[in-house]
Amino acid sequence: MSDILFIKTSSLGDVIHHMPALTEARRHRPQVRFSWVVEEAFAPLVRIHPAVSAVIPIASRRWRRTLAAPSTWRDIAGFARAVRARSYDEVIDTQGLLRSAVVARLGRRHGYDASSIREPAAAWFYDVKHRVARDLHAITRNRTLAGLALGYMPDGSTDFGLSRNAIRQTSAAPYGILFHATARAEKEWPEAAWIALGRALAARGGSLLLPWGTEAEHARSKRIAAQLANARVPERQPLDRMAALVAGASFVIGVDTGLIHLAAALGVPLVAIFTASEPGLTGPMGSGPIAVVGGKHKQPSVADVVGAFEQLT
Repeated sequence: MSDILFIKTSSLGDVIHHMPALTEARRHRPQVRFSWVVEEAFAPLVRIHPAVSAVIPIASRRWRRTLAAPSTWRDIAGFARAVRARSYDEVIDTQGLLRSAVVARLGRRHGYDASSIREPAAAWFYDVKHRVARDLHAITRNRTLAGLALGYMPDGSTDFGLSRNAIRQTSAAPYGILFHATARAEKEWPEAAWIALGRALAARGGSLLLPWGTEAEHARSKRIAAQLANARVPERQPLDRMAALVAGASFVIGVDTGLIHLAAALGVPLVAIFTASEPGLTGPMGSGPIAVVGGKHKQPSVADVVGAFEQLT
């Protein structure tokens, strides 16, 4: 059996955008064993994908903070042993960064050519370089690179390989999810707007969940929830359990963050709020109903979001 190693380490949205490439690769190469190098925080989600035979977590974000610690170098050595445990026929780096290109040093290494990536120096590390237009959506770029590396033409609809029914969390009462948190401040939507949106949604019944990832996000979730009679703040959860929570939701409304792409991948009705990035390049795609409001340097109003939600449902 052939062994293929994909490298897509982060961020969450990028990891989800790579899943259709893996689903398609498995369809075209059903006898291949696929492994995936991914940042440790995202490993629980990647393990859900049925085409993944092995997940190899990398902790580059954590290692950068503690590079001088002996434990860090032990972890790095353990990661290197895990990667070298198998001999790969092809290694495909769809991340296209220097840090991911350095990992791709086993087997024949495929990646984007220098004109196709944000860090052109990464192309120096590849044995086979492929040109892929930079103005394509990220999902299309991943599918195209995988197809070029493995010798097939991408075809068919976008399939993330995730089953909403298989992973959804059962609930006695319906609920929606509001994803207000994002790692970049310019992608945020005002706190007052979330409160106004929550009040507009209250008449529809059901509860609203306000997940969080950091302490600052936790505090923001609690402030918003305190102003809404039907809102609650769940405990922080690993990504596999978060996926189950998202899969069970009646709808999701969120800013441009990785978790809205998870909702799209699972086919959950979604309103995506964009304020600082271009949805044509990294916007949510999926089989369920999706509405995108706002855009780069264009912040939507509460009325815009409510109107998109009403059309969606």
